[in-house]
Amino acid sequence: MADEHNEAEARTLADFEGRWQMVRRIVHADGTVARMEGEACWTPAPDGLICEERGLLQVADAAPLEAQRRYLWSDGLRVWFDDGRFFHQVPARGGTCSHWCDPDQYEGRYVFGQWPSWRCIWQVRGPRKDYIMMTEYRPEHGTGRGKEGALPPSP
Repeated sequence: MADEHNEAEARTLADFEGRWQMVRRIVHADGTVARMEGEACWTPAPDGLICEERGLLQVADAAPLEAQRRYLWSDGLRVWFDDGRFFHQVPARGGTCSHWCDPDQYEGRYVFGQWPSWRCIWQVRGPRKDYIMMTEYRPEHGTGRGKEGALPPSP
């Protein structure tokens, strides 16, 4: 059977623009499971697209917390943290990528074979981190890219 990423059409930055439903599951080596449900929205910015993830994070039986994270996605599907540090490059047809954040190693995999639904999986290992994070994305309104609107600006 062929790898899912080999069958996927190459993605471009414009493919991600818009609003997406997002479900994330984080499984820690100690058995703790966290889940985040919300949305990810890619909106135009001078250097590419700002990706903002917002949602409710539920860790085990604790009360849910509001969670938010921002990234800049630029040409070539390069992803930057909101403080300007380079994070990784997304493989256009899906596949693997990595990021070293001393002392932790992040190994990622993007899967675009069921576009416009897609997923990203990160395995993180280090002296203080040991988990797998799986995120599923779907266009908010069920068809095409997530172009049905944008998040309002952050306060």
